[in-house]
Amino acid sequence: LVGKINKSVYLKHIYSSIPELIDHKCDILISAVKAYHVDSVLNQIDETNNGLKLLIAQNGIDIRDKYLNHFDDSEIFGMIVNFAGNLNAPNVVNVTFFNPPNYIASIDDSKKDMATYLAEKLSSQNLETKCVNSYKIAKEAWAKTILNAALSPLCALSGQTMKEAMSNLGTLEIAEQVIIEAIQVAKAEGFIFGQNFVKTCLIYLKNAGDHFPSLAVDLINKRDTEIDYMNGEIVGYGRRHCIKTPVNLVFANLVKAVSQKNLSGNHSK
Repeated sequence: LVGKINKSVYLKHIYSSIPELIDHKCDILISAVKAYHVDSVLNQIDETNNGLKLLIAQNGIDIRDKYLNHFDDSEIFGMIVNFAGNLNAPNVVNVTFFNPPNYIASIDDSKKDMATYLAEKLSSQNLETKCVNSYKIAKEAWAKTILNAALSPLCALSGQTMKEAMSNLGTLEIAEQVIIEAIQVAKAEGFIFGQNFVKTCLIYLKNAGDHFPSLAVDLINKRDTEIDYMNGEIVGYGRRHCIKTPVNLVFANLVKAVSQKNLSGNHSK
């Protein structure tokens, strides 16, 4: 690791498949894949997983629903990851930012001791992580999704980096509207953010780097995206509460339309 975190490690055990990993008798499986890869992960896990626990370290709202055929809520932990990076080389990751703390929780609050243990282990390696309850982890998931939803599709569709999008008054205004809509929906779901949350989000996003967010990279490279678990979820929850979210709807549908065209073109080749 280089950048915000400098550390080296030599791996003793490397696995090429999830069954190999599970055969090693691991206690907890950490899933940090993109949402569109979850099905392929689950295809490698027996529905009777013999007490295996799952830590979901993924972006988006309600991502855990995809795992419920294989794991009970009592076996699932959620994690909000507040660091990120990119590959400089196959064995070198440039950590571009870390805004501590991370958060971990037992999804149904039944395994707080295990959640505390995981948080302490990560914190002991200078990855400050707090153990919280299920409400707090859900609220933090909404907060992070709102930030991702504000810039990810905007950059993907405009071809701007995050820094460029936040430096342009027109696109900054669009990002702000995404945030305002999402906050209204989150409030209807019982998650109330501070009075200055919109301003806090914009300040945070203005510090974003001069590179594309992950979703934009996926769309540019004609891969599937996680839009359904970002703006798509905001739109879906808005409909449940009869709250209109027009900007989020436009982004969700446009990204899906472009993605579908890209993927159909890939298959035809």
